[in-house]
Amino acid sequence: MSTLQPAGPSAQASAWLWWGMFAFFGFVLVALVLLWLHALRREPGQVSDREAQRLQNRWVVGGGLILPILSISVVLVVGIALGQRMLALPLAEGQPLRIEVVAHQWWWEVRYPESGVVLKDKLHIPAGQPVNLHLISEDVVHSFWVPRLAGKMDMFPGRTNVLRLEADAPGTYHGMCSEFCGVGHARMHFTVEAHTPAEFEAWLQQEQAND
Repeated sequence: MSTLQPAGPSAQASAWLWWGMFAFFGFVLVALVLLWLHALRREPGQVSDREAQRLQNRWVVGGGLILPILSISVVLVVGIALGQRMLALPLAEGQPLRIEVVAHQWWWEVRYPESGVVLKDKLHIPAGQPVNLHLISEDVVHSFWVPRLAGKMDMFPGRTNVLRLEADAPGTYHGMCSEFCGVGHARMHFTVEAHTPAEFEAWLQQEQAND
């Protein structure tokens, strides 16, 4: 369930952002440590009060203003670009499969409105195709999270949020509620089964026949 082992476009964007921030701020940390060590070993030398004030102002402006503004700007620009991949934006061709997920204390109700199939604590999706999850809470605030496929999405009573989900390849992916919702919160898990498109259609037809 590691977010650093992405298996879908949305999770991949999150992982890229995390690694980018880790590398950038790791570089800043190393640079600051090297400057600190240099300052400890450097001979103080003889400078006038005016020169000392000028050097101090330079470090305050550079380290206290320019560096934070530059760092935040880089993270913001990259984050906005990658964040676009996590939104349920309209697609150029067709409409994604719609699945309704209703959170209860402490289980998940999964509905396929076009076929009438209803599941408990399990989602089935076609691999390689985007799916729109319409997330609803029946009681308290919950949060839907499949770490390897997408980011978290909060679920509020009386409101529907839409999460775009996609798996790169068939497999089983584990999810959970990531918002404390009562005594059964720790057991509020579910699985996402990603099939090839043909296998998904066969599964859906079988479920319809069983109903």
